Amino acid sequence: MTPEVIESDGVRLRPFRPDDVADVAAGCADPVNLRFNPGMPQPYTEADARWWITEGAPAARATGGAAYAIADRATDRLVGGAGLSQVVTPRRQAEVGYWVAPWARRRGVATAATRALADSALRCGFDRLELLTHAENPASQRVALAAGFRHEGVRRAAGQLRGGGRTDLTAWVRLADDPPGPAPRLLPDLPDGRLTDGAVTLRPLGPDDVDLMYRLHTLPEVVANQAPPVPPARSAIEGRCRSSESAWLTGSIARLLILDAGTDEPVGSCGLSHTDATAGEASVGYALLPAARGRGLATRTVRLLAGWAFGPAGIARLVAATLPDNVASQRVLEKVGFRREGLLRGRLPGLAGTRIDDLVFGLLPDELR
Repeated sequence: MTPEVIESDGVRLRPFRPDDVADVAAGCADPVNLRFNPGMPQPYTEADARWWITEGAPAARATGGAAYAIADRATDRLVGGAGLSQVVTPRRQAEVGYWVAPWARRRGVATAATRALADSALRCGFDRLELLTHAENPASQRVALAAGFRHEGVRRAAGQLRGGGRTDLTAWVRLADDPPGPAPRLLPDLPDGRLTDGAVTLRPLGPDDVDLMYRLHTLPEVVANQAPPVPPARSAIEGRCRSSESAWLTGSIARLLILDAGTDEPVGSCGLSHTDATAGEASVGYALLPAARGRGLATRTVRLLAGWAFGPAGIARLVAATLPDNVASQRVLEKVGFRREGLLRGRLPGLAGTRIDDLVFGLLPDELR
């Protein structure tokens, strides 16, 4: 059993009290908390809060878990809730969950509470703690990383959607011998949130970029250089944009928008993903809108991305691949310093069961021009 009260990093985890009813109701009725906690009643009322304080929270502790009010240490006012559930005693594992009231966000409350609860639970005999997040909730994923949880994979259809249906959840895990955090990341954030050389600017892709990305990636010449050469559905582009930050945080891929630095107008997109994280190898790709071509922006983009990869991202080798007849992309790569390394015959899927050759280029840090 975890202690009745845990104090750490400016927060206090304590039992819920009758005088917390109004704050619990206000915090749990917040749209953000309702969106990512579909099991909560909606609307969430003071009657729901009173039931939780008198019955729900005590039951959690009685079954081997825990339910804490997160309180400000200076005032003892409730600012959220945290707890342990889904306890599997023979495996000494549990699931960590939390919510933060809207009046306490952006103060590090979630991270402090999650770290304090995890530290205490692991000291008290748990060996494995899980924290499950929605792909469209990067704020919770940042909390998991800051509290020492490492990305482990995807739990397919593990979450429920309000109104019916199921959704995948991203699994973050902290073990008893893991350091307290922050957990290491394969892909760090960009310095100051973007990269620029004065002519082009690269910034992370976001949910508001759907129209631009759909227009770009359904251009016939862009589709022709994909494998297989099939235009993406708009729903796929929407999902890609909504989960872009999550993909970055889990180390899957860094997706970026290319902007004209003079006007801040989008001119294309690019990306970097690990092909072999253990070996320190990653690949780059890019695409430009027609009006932006022929101005050297692609070369500048790949050069910027490669500099970040070899620097803050700690990547030791970059690869890029083009179709054999994509001479324009090959020239871009060669201007940056990539060397042609070989033709992989039939490596990629084509249409109607056909296969497509792939021309591979490689770049080492001292070859970057």
